[in-house]
Amino acid sequence: MKVTASHILVNQEFEIKDIQKKLTEGKTFEELARDFSTCPSGKDGGNLGEFGKGMMVPSFEKAAFALMPGEISEPVRTQFGFHLIKRIK
Repeated sequence: MKVTASHILVNQEFEIKDIQKKLTEGKTFEELARDFSTCPSGKDGGNLGEFGKGMMVPSFEKAAFALMPGEISEPVRTQFGFHLIKRIK
């Protein structure tokens, strides 16, 4: 099984909470990824493309595979920082 997902990566928990707030205020996930994500994928709206099991760090993978298409995760902490993950398909 594979999923297609985007993410927003920041260094601090307060930053990811602020981004969640901006989402509830109507900003798009892609716009926020371009504006705030520290990952190079941010310039593409956070798009990570398609990936299968074993390709991402365990906590990121678990969250991504638990989402339904269109859903956005709660903050996920990895060794890279704090992520919001949006499953595309």
